[in-house]
Amino acid sequence: MKKILIPTKLDKAAAAALVTAGYEVVQDDATPLAEQAPEHRDAAGLIVRSEKVPVEIIDAMPSLKCIIRAGAGYDNIDYVYARSKGIDVMNTPGANANAVAEEVVAMILAAFRYIVPADVTTRAGEWNKKQYMGRELTRKTVGILGLGNIGRMLVKRLQGFECTVLGYDHFLSKQRALNIGATPAELEEIFSSADVISIHVPGGPSTKNMVNAKLMGMMKEGAVLVNCARYGVVDEEALRDFKKQGKKIFYCTDVHPKDVAAMQPSADVADVMLPHLGANTREANKAAAMRAASQMIAYFAEGDTSCVVNAEMPADLNPAHLKMAAMLGKLCYLAAGCKTIRKIECTFYNNLRIYRKWFTPWILQGAVPGAEHGLMPAAAETSLREHGIDFKAREPMDDKLYDDSLTLDLFTEQNGEQICTSVRGMVVDGVPVVSRIDAFSHLYAALPGHTLVFRYTDRPGVIATIGGMLSAEKVNIDNIVAPADAESGDALAVIKTNKPVPEQVAQNIAAAIQAKLAFTLSF
Repeated sequence: MKKILIPTKLDKAAAAALVTAGYEVVQDDATPLAEQAPEHRDAAGLIVRSEKVPVEIIDAMPSLKCIIRAGAGYDNIDYVYARSKGIDVMNTPGANANAVAEEVVAMILAAFRYIVPADVTTRAGEWNKKQYMGRELTRKTVGILGLGNIGRMLVKRLQGFECTVLGYDHFLSKQRALNIGATPAELEEIFSSADVISIHVPGGPSTKNMVNAKLMGMMKEGAVLVNCARYGVVDEEALRDFKKQGKKIFYCTDVHPKDVAAMQPSADVADVMLPHLGANTREANKAAAMRAASQMIAYFAEGDTSCVVNAEMPADLNPAHLKMAAMLGKLCYLAAGCKTIRKIECTFYNNLRIYRKWFTPWILQGAVPGAEHGLMPAAAETSLREHGIDFKAREPMDDKLYDDSLTLDLFTEQNGEQICTSVRGMVVDGVPVVSRIDAFSHLYAALPGHTLVFRYTDRPGVIATIGGMLSAEKVNIDNIVAPADAESGDALAVIKTNKPVPEQVAQNIAAAIQAKLAFTLSF
């Protein structure tokens, strides 16, 4: 009988399902996991919520085969070290989507009707009906940033209020957004017209301060901004300045730098502030619990690894090729002008053909900013579809031999037409390189490090101008290749530098040489 340890306050339904399936279950949410782990060295499975599972815990439980995070994020688990020990790690994404969506509705209503201050002052003996003249959510315009699981659920929950819903999702097709029930809109339109704006985008560098001073400056007086996504997506310093200037923006948040008891930095700008309660409902807890239990049972009974997030790659697949795929994906996205992606097609040459499914997660995380990392191939394909992207792995033509290389074609939507941007790469002496960008071949530029790319009308003196402006910024050129394309009359300069080139410097150079395309890239 296999033992499953549940050292967290998870709905008892998980333990009951596991016991019914013939497992021994130990559930103890009162004792720290660090104390329990050595006592359960024979446990084959571990189900956690926010508990940390570092190297020490993994080493203390040598019989572990599977760790499941009852929730979406799994950064609390050292899944890389777990993989080295042959332990599969899973998560249960989507189980808390409805709970977060309902929390957003609750926060909107609390802001519109002054629920929190009205409760406090009434309990104190005051009677401030005039001061707390509220507004109704019915028939208001609501903007939703991010139409993933939570965003889509929020659209459904708002239907009863007869709201006009505007949706922004950089990677979702317009038709799919309409099918969900949201009218596609750009950020500027949402921030200038919405009465309520709710954020549901991933965190990280790609969305840091996404809601900035420019967008907040467009907001209506009295508009409500809800952040149940990640701390850092809203530039709270800019919000603080607006509030000091007297602009009335209601700010509701339940995300913080750390989920700990402390004075949170949002305290002075938030009108409604909660301790990350989004997924903290009995129903969400039970949904995550039941999903974790069913995945654990299917894992041991059927060998089902479809939800594993740290799957072991084939031993003879060079990890450098996978890194190359992610790098090419990002390079191609930038070369395409960061436009909306509609289709990705890949051709795998030579020995890479048999491993092509393993490249899908890496292409996803490179080409789609904010996409989840560490997915299994099937989950990565699902994620691409959710982003409205058609993905296809093509067979190479027999007469083309590119050694172990990868061609990545990215189709973007521009003015109603699909435009193809194409790159090819390979690994040379263990280093991922790009060999072609569109019509510009024989580049063989190393992808790791700092790269500056310009496309411009081919003419004398351009390289000298670029070199001079970089020199003025004390940036050294380590390598440069600048092939020309006779058909278009353009040249492409791919420049390796000794340090990152600031975006403003790159734009200044682009203006000076009248570049048609300019971007920086660092790995």
